[in-house]
Order: sequence, then C-alpha cells, then structure tokens
Amino acid sequence: MALGYKTRRRLSLLVLLIGLPLYIVVAVTLVGWMDRPSIWMELLVYVGLGFLWMMPLRRVFLGIGQADPDAPQPDRADRPE
Repeated sequence: MALGYKTRRRLSLLVLLIGLPLYIVVAVTLVGWMDRPSIWMELLVYVGLGFLWMMPLRRVFLGIGQADPDAPQPDRADRPE
C-alpha cells in the first residue's frame, strides 16, 4: 500500500520531531553503557546508528521537499511571462 503525499509529509514531520530525538537519546544511552570506548569507536557507533535509523524510513522522506504531485497544476496561459 503506497502512502499519499500528505500522509508521508505528516509522517516525516512526526518522525523528525518525536522519533529522531528519542532515537538520539537511545543512541547516547547505548554508547554510555559501553566500557570507555575510544573516540574512534564512539564515532563509528554514532555513524552506524545514524544510518540505521534512516534506512527503514527512506521511503517516507522520498520526495517530501518537492511540490505535491496530486495538487492541480495551473494552466500555462494563467502565468505571466
């Protein structure tokens, strides 16, 4: 089932405003549980977790920054040149 443009837009806003901050808290907590990792290991974990949250949600964010494809398009004659 494909999500509509407005549904994907609302869902992406919800993910960015609520889901991402929660994911950041979880990532920082996981790194805090590690027994004094080196700075490079910490960086590797953060980069890995940064890509991990994004992969399942990439279809939600695809095309959100563009105009609504379902919206009616204005006629070319109505536009001033």
